[in-house]
Formats: sequence, C-alpha cells, structure tokens
Amino acid sequence: MSRRDSLSAVERRIRRIAVRYGLNLLKPQKPDPQVLRHGGYMLRDEETAKIVFGDKEYRFSASIDEIEAYLERLGAEE
Repeated sequence: MSRRDSLSAVERRIRRIAVRYGLNLLKPQKPDPQVLRHGGYMLRDEETAKIVFGDKEYRFSASIDEIEAYLERLGAEE
C-alpha cells in the first residue's frame, strides 16, 4: 500500500469531500467488536448534528468504501 492510499490518507480525502456537502466523517473512539468486523464510520450533518449515513443497523456501520460511494452519489445528484 502506498502512502497515498494509506487508510489515514483516504480518511483525510473523504473528510475534505464530506465538508463540501456540509457533512462530518465520524469514527468511534472505542470501536466494539461488531464495528471492527465491518464498518467504523458515519456521516453527520454539520448543521443539525443528525446522522445521515452509517447507522442503519448499528452505529458506525458504514465502511470507508461505503462512505466514499455515498459521497460520490451526492456529487452525481448535483
């Protein structure tokens, strides 16, 4: 894995994209086993603090790839 593709680099890139849509990328401080198996991220609306993605069956249920796909869909709708 190159430095450009490291998880922290991907998270930074996703955070920058999310901010354009008024969203914050969240990840748990202490992930439980369920979150560690799959997921680990949520998107929250900056103004309302409402979770808009990543809490379907449990909190922090979205993977970084799912978050990225969600943001790409938002971009396609513009």
